[in-house]
Amino acid sequence: MKSPYLLLSFLVFAFSADAMAQAPIWRCGNTYTNEEIKGQACKLVEGGNVTVVQGTKVNGAAAQSGPREVKVGSAPQTVSAPGQRVDSTEQRARDGEARTILEAELKKAEARHAELLKEFNNGQPDKLGPETKNYQKYLDRVADLKASIERNERDIAGIKRELGRSNNAAAVAK
Repeated sequence: MKSPYLLLSFLVFAFSADAMAQAPIWRCGNTYTNEEIKGQACKLVEGGNVTVVQGTKVNGAAAQSGPREVKVGSAPQTVSAPGQRVDSTEQRARDGEARTILEAELKKAEARHAELLKEFNNGQPDKLGPETKNYQKYLDRVADLKASIERNERDIAGIKRELGRSNNAAAVAK
C-alpha cells in the first residue's frame, strides 16, 4: 500500500507548480502586461485572473451620414439616413408606392378569402380521398379551413386599417 504522504506531497507539488507558472500582471494605464514598463505608473494586479479582450474597430463605412443612392429595380433611388428629413415630393412618392403595395395585398387577401369560403361551403366542404373513410381527418380539415378564414379576415381588416391610416396621412399632408 502506498503512503498517503506520497499522494499528499504529489498534490501539493501539482498545485504549487500551477501557481508558480502564472507570472505577475502589471497594469500600465489601459494596458496589461507581464512586465513592468519603466516610465509609466504601473500597478501590480493581484487577486484573480485577468482576461483582456481586444476591442472592435469602428467601421468607417457604417459611420458615414447623409443620403446615398441605392439601385432598386431599374432606377436608382436616394436613401437617406435615419432621422433625416425627406422632401415632400419624395415622401408622397413613397406613400403612393406603399399604398399601391397595400392595395395589391388587399386584392390578394380578398381573392384568397373568396377561395376559402368557396372551399368551406358553409361548413360542409366536400370530402377528399382519405376523408371518406376517416371522419376525423375531415373534421380536422374543416377546423383548419375555419381557422384560415378567420385569420384571413383579420389580415384583411389589418390591411384596411393601414390603408385608412395612409388616407388620413395624405389628407393631413394636403
